[in-house]
Amino acid sequence: MRLAGWILPGIVALGLTVPALAQRKPPYWVSIDVDKAHLRTGPGRNYPASWLYKRRELPLKVLDIYGEWRKVEDPGGTQGWMLRNFLDERRTAIVVGAVTELRATPQLAAHINWRVAPGVVGRISKCASNWCRFDVGGRAGYIEQSHLWGVEPGEVLN
Repeated sequence: MRLAGWILPGIVALGLTVPALAQRKPPYWVSIDVDKAHLRTGPGRNYPASWLYKRRELPLKVLDIYGEWRKVEDPGGTQGWMLRNFLDERRTAIVVGAVTELRATPQLAAHINWRVAPGVVGRISKCASNWCRFDVGGRAGYIEQSHLWGVEPGEVLN
């Protein structure tokens, strides 16, 4: 009987969180979750594909929503529509500009762990004070947000 008392509130709580995720308002960031994903000129399979992405975890910015379709922008500024099933909420970013350092702590004076070139994609977390933890296949460090596309300036992530 005590178990039944917890099941109903749990179901209600789950029911309230699912619509909240479904109603997320753009703009927000996602990453490609498949090995191949088509970018289309409109929100439907009947629209022609304008681009084929072959880069899992590439960050994209969601600009608009139409049913199961998301209007996205890639790091080069190209915009189009992608099916939601090809996208993941996992936060990634791509290095822009010049070769830059990944530091041991989020400070300019910190030890340099690695250097990364423009075009390198990694997972981001722990963004604060204009620094993000950036992980490229287990090689991680802190990078200034100004060297990344995939995070808003000053954005805070836990």
